[in-house]
Amino acid sequence: MKMFSVTRLIYALCLSLVCLAIFFQGESIFPVRNQKPKFKSSGKELAVRYCQMCHTFPEPGLLDRNTWEKSVLPNMGMRLGIRTNGADPFEDLDPIDESIVRNLNIYPDATLILKEDWDRIVDYYVQNAPIKLESQHLTVGRTKEKAPFKSQFITIGDNKLPKVSLLNFNEASSELYIGDNNNLYALKNTGEISNSWLLNSPASHIEFNENSDPLLLTIGQFRPSDQELGRLANLKIRENNQSATIAISKLRRPVHFASADLNGDNKRDVVVCSFGNYGGKLSWFDNFEPSKEHVLSNLPGARMVAIKDLNGDQKPDIVVLMAQAYEQISIYYNKGQGEFEEKKVLEFSPVHGVSYFELADFNNDGFQDILLTNGDNWDYSNVDKPYQGLRIYLNDGHDNFKETFFYPMYGCSKAVARDFDNDGDLDIVGVSFYADLKDPRESFVYLLNNGDMKYTASFHPDALYGKWLTMEVADFNGDRRPDVMLGSFMFNFNEMAKVVASTGISSFPQVLLLTQIE
Repeated sequence: MKMFSVTRLIYALCLSLVCLAIFFQGESIFPVRNQKPKFKSSGKELAVRYCQMCHTFPEPGLLDRNTWEKSVLPNMGMRLGIRTNGADPFEDLDPIDESIVRNLNIYPDATLILKEDWDRIVDYYVQNAPIKLESQHLTVGRTKEKAPFKSQFITIGDNKLPKVSLLNFNEASSELYIGDNNNLYALKNTGEISNSWLLNSPASHIEFNENSDPLLLTIGQFRPSDQELGRLANLKIRENNQSATIAISKLRRPVHFASADLNGDNKRDVVVCSFGNYGGKLSWFDNFEPSKEHVLSNLPGARMVAIKDLNGDQKPDIVVLMAQAYEQISIYYNKGQGEFEEKKVLEFSPVHGVSYFELADFNNDGFQDILLTNGDNWDYSNVDKPYQGLRIYLNDGHDNFKETFFYPMYGCSKAVARDFDNDGDLDIVGVSFYADLKDPRESFVYLLNNGDMKYTASFHPDALYGKWLTMEVADFNGDRRPDVMLGSFMFNFNEMAKVVASTGISSFPQVLLLTQIE
């Protein structure tokens, strides 16, 4: 999704500064411009002290000097009441979102930090940031042969601008569900469209259940927004179906959900990730009832969730990926009776740009490891970052995770682990969305597992036919081997023009289907 990575940094740093400004000034939150500091701290001391109140400290070296000075820091200053050159923090917001942001007091009118303290923080970042970030260096071997897939383009409808926000395969019906803008299609593996729906907003996730209609999540506003327009509801596909009616509305830009019986009452519950923008929420709803909402976190940035018993106590735990300022993976251990206890197992810099994760056992020790991608860099730091890519974190058996593999990939948006070559170990496919790669053919990578955490990378030439936001892995053609489906999303025609200029291609499919070569 378009998650706007440095909004995480700005939001978190400034929230830290606001909290600390209030703390150091006692009860007063009046402008501090005329107050004299009791002592002078260095820019680094101020930054470390303030930032670590809420998140990991972002080193100056995470961004280049120009990005700090011209983009990130000026916006950060506005969140502390420091506006330069007549900057208006609300100019890109519609009236409804502006009202929400004003009520949240994200951009206060009063100055919340001493000007000289703010200047020292700015100087610290500008003086210590590199002029240019390092380039990425390949960490695995690569082959000149193309990835072992044959390609097929799937184009649906007359929309020249692909906006695929959802790809999910229903194994029971052998149908690929494609959410393109406000349309949803069910495509059989014969190429026939078996059903279609016009939605009130783009689809962000779907869950298929035996003997009942699917559950569909719609996002409300795709662009960053705090309006409560998202909805989780049944997708009617059967006539006279007796499925219980489910309708949870007024969700703040929801992007993912998962369901299970969380409290042991033999009824399914649902965990919803309301990503939001400045505000958000991670909640679970008892028996899908809107009136029985249990909030796990009131922070924005809940990106995705998985439900699995990680500690072997026969109760489903909740694993969640948080983005925005609070980039982390947390496990909410199920203590029974609807109670959960959080453990943060991975934490990252606010500019890390986490985008996706999944659980998988990479070393066959019986414990779930983590495959994680980071590459979301839209917004104030739209620059390539050397630490973007996909990583494997191995579980020590006690849900402590250690990085054991890194594949650098600018703008990495998703990765999936499957045994593609049927040799008993997990290979990986990954896609890049948030970057304009020098070679767009490398926006899809196939990492062949050679054992002992050694991989060989290969690519596919047809990957240059889109900007791949979504990816699904499933047996599309019924040959009992996993295939790959890539969904293209282009935000506007200006973005499409950039792709046309760099590739010479002027027609783009919604989906690129990659089936394994026999």
